[in-house]
Amino acid sequence: MADYNYILGDSLEYLRTIEKGKFKLIITSPPYNVGKEYEIKKSIELYLKEQSQIIAELIRVLHPEGSICWQVGNFIKKGEVFPLDIFYYNIFKEHGLFLRNRIIWQFGHGLHSSNRFSGRYETILWFTKSEKYTFNLDDVRIPSKYPGKKYFKGPKKGQYSSNPKGKNPSDIWEILQKDWDNEVWDIPNVKANHVEKTEHPCQFPVELVERCVLALTNENDWVLDPYAGVGSTIIASLKNERNVVGIEKVNKYIEIGKERINELLTGNLKVREIGTPIYDNKQSKLSQIPEEFLNNENL
Repeated sequence: MADYNYILGDSLEYLRTIEKGKFKLIITSPPYNVGKEYEIKKSIELYLKEQSQIIAELIRVLHPEGSICWQVGNFIKKGEVFPLDIFYYNIFKEHGLFLRNRIIWQFGHGLHSSNRFSGRYETILWFTKSEKYTFNLDDVRIPSKYPGKKYFKGPKKGQYSSNPKGKNPSDIWEILQKDWDNEVWDIPNVKANHVEKTEHPCQFPVELVERCVLALTNENDWVLDPYAGVGSTIIASLKNERNVVGIEKVNKYIEIGKERINELLTGNLKVREIGTPIYDNKQSKLSQIPEEFLNNENL
């Protein structure tokens, strides 16, 4: 089993004690400044200034061939949307990092809006520190749409046109397969009926982290999550033989995370494995259109 360390404390203070270039992957979802119990809501300018300090330290401890995956949503003020990934992009570019993908993570559940379209996606900014970096595409391929398709002309005529290991997941992490009557979502967010759900209000799904861990690190590399929450990054890393450090300032989340890690080590942790089909909502009685909806012309 790989090594791990789950730190209770302030990320910036702890990062200053870590040697330069230790981590091959830094992956996290920072506080969004939306007034959750683990954060203090402040102006967007002050919030980004404080985040800039932490980012500078994260880049210092990032391996020369390492990656940062920065997953964020939107900051909302008086009904106006501030897309945080756009603000963060400038911060990372000031440090000379290279943006490899702006990944759209789309999910099917969330709060409903009444005065704008309901938000159903967040973004992951994948930066590398240099031109040379780890990218294990074969470890994260998904099933091809037409695995039996062949070239119909040219020098490869008659040969299969798809990779037998599957296709590249692309930079939109949403629908694994889709037709007119059926949708299967790739990585759902962690809501009440998710097998991994704890009391943390903004919990990472383990499989989201796993895709990044598998693609951007090798076994025995070090992974860091400076806002570790209930330990999803630690779990995803340990599951795949990566060493990992998680930093979290809320003790009750540490306690929940430790319990989850113990369940992982004893083989009792329930996680949603990569590639698991999502529940077909059409099988639920809740999906049937109520008769009063059909008879009410105002609906």
